Amino acid sequence: MITAFRRLAGTWFAKGLFILLVLSFGIWGIEDVVRNFGRDSAVARVGGQPIELPEAQNAARRETQRLARQLGPNFEPNDAFRTAVARQAVENLIASRAQTQEAQRMGVGASVDAIRAYTFSIPSFQGADGRFNPLILNQFLRQNDLTEADFTRLVVADLERQQLVGAIRAGARSPDALTRRLLAFAEEKRVAEVAEFPLLSAPEVPEPTEAQLTRFHENNPAQFSSPEFRDASLALLSAQSVLPRVTVSDAEVEAGLDAQRERNGSPERRTVEQALVSTREAADAIRVAWTGGGDLSAIKAQAEAAGGSALEMGQITRSEMPVENIAQAVFALPEGGVTEPVQSPFGWHVMKVTAIQPAAEVPIEQLRAQARQALSLEKAADMVFEEANKLEDALAGGATVEEAAQRFGLAAARVSVDRQGNGRDGQRVELPGGPVARTAVLDAIFANAPGNGPRVADAAGSFVALDVPAATPAALKPFAEVQAEVRRAWTLDARRRAQEERAAALLAAAQGGKDFAEAAREAGVEAVRMGPSARDPQSAAPGGIPRELLPGLFAAKPGEVTMAATADGFAVARLAEVVAADVAADTAGLARVKGEVEQSMQDDLEAQFAAALRARSSVTINPSMMDQVAGR
Repeated sequence: MITAFRRLAGTWFAKGLFILLVLSFGIWGIEDVVRNFGRDSAVARVGGQPIELPEAQNAARRETQRLARQLGPNFEPNDAFRTAVARQAVENLIASRAQTQEAQRMGVGASVDAIRAYTFSIPSFQGADGRFNPLILNQFLRQNDLTEADFTRLVVADLERQQLVGAIRAGARSPDALTRRLLAFAEEKRVAEVAEFPLLSAPEVPEPTEAQLTRFHENNPAQFSSPEFRDASLALLSAQSVLPRVTVSDAEVEAGLDAQRERNGSPERRTVEQALVSTREAADAIRVAWTGGGDLSAIKAQAEAAGGSALEMGQITRSEMPVENIAQAVFALPEGGVTEPVQSPFGWHVMKVTAIQPAAEVPIEQLRAQARQALSLEKAADMVFEEANKLEDALAGGATVEEAAQRFGLAAARVSVDRQGNGRDGQRVELPGGPVARTAVLDAIFANAPGNGPRVADAAGSFVALDVPAATPAALKPFAEVQAEVRRAWTLDARRRAQEERAAALLAAAQGGKDFAEAAREAGVEAVRMGPSARDPQSAAPGGIPRELLPGLFAAKPGEVTMAATADGFAVARLAEVVAADVAADTAGLARVKGEVEQSMQDDLEAQFAAALRARSSVTINPSMMDQVAGR
């Protein structure tokens, strides 16, 4: 038999079968490669550059987390939500990639100093003392699944966008005719005769029957129910709780001095005015005029005549000027000096320094103390995340919150609270973490289903270990217990309905042609002339026309009547006079409206610029990959 097999193996038939088997196994082994040959694995391409799936998925995940924090712990994203978020995340990546490509084409970049200054200036990364706090930045990176490199790329992209978009936005100008008409519309006022029906002056209502009170009690359960209460065991793990265990060496402090000096020192600031034109000849003429004593208004007119612009940039530091050759020219000048024309991708710049604020140094010992504190907080933030994982493991291993708290040196507490943080006696309950973490701790308590066992939840940059063993659901209080409260609420509601009927009767009489003042007296109230009042209800002055009446009055013609419910009851008004705005005399109003219109125009120009970049960038989207971006 073996000899027969050997003879068969030597035939061409056997060799062909062997080759076929080898090819079959080879194809099976590289199935994915063969199947995907010629297919694009990128989610989208912008100017030929790919946006790969991991990048799009990370962007969609960050956007989902951001929206989930805004929508609250009870929000459950569905497929439609995930799809919409995925599309928006990919569109944001496309817009950013298109702007980056345009910045590269124009030679626009961002220096290291500019990136650092931009990061330190972000308000949300500053502590209570108004200084940059690296702990807050680290928490932000962790909460948004970002590395430092990811964040730096985002900052660079934003700085490049500011330079690109700044040139686009600078061209927005509001026509005087439009500004005047908008101001005339906004500042137009109304004078009216107003009759008010406050609840406090409502006529006495008959005593309610017990049946009426019982029905009112049943029909308004929200007013007469006890809130849901939850019993919880809590322990807060925060940077402050682990700070005593953090050590910072002298060598680390010395290494961190430069960064601390940048955070807390006061760099030199210069007040700068800038003119930007498209030609060297126009820039030379502006420099001559400026050097000769011309003021900014004259320079602005000269620049606009040349198709450019001029403006006051305000106080800036060197690091806030991302175009290096312009920064060098400006910070080489004495006070009152004017630069030679400097070219950038946006045109020719001429800058004037009107004031110089020298740099201020912080004493070295103060810097060392600040550096030690900042490094301690950074290490504490890292330790908190490590300890949180251990705390979660301890709870998963069967430890109670109290046992885990003792093991990790935390203070444990037992509370019974409602959603507002009040106890069963109606008094405010103190929660771990104080006011800063209070909302997050309450959210965690009411997001954790009772009886699900202990867990660790995020709480405003800290972590809370909690167990919610039981809950007392909201329930309608027995009628006998709240009878007095029900009677007061019923009486107030009856008085409101009585005043509404009186106001409606006055409205009907006035609309039927009866004199407004006479009809008001017959209704038992006095019509009072009020105003003039402006269109915006938020700007209504106390004692003037009730703000709830203003929308109806500004939609009415003189002599017409309107009615509205107010904070005090009800009011009926007849439009007596339309007071036109004195546009010519309101220079401050014209300037304000002009600024608002130009801001809107700038936003529109920026949107059109972004759309043009997208159209020019040959954007392609791979529909087959979008489901994976959405996590489906």
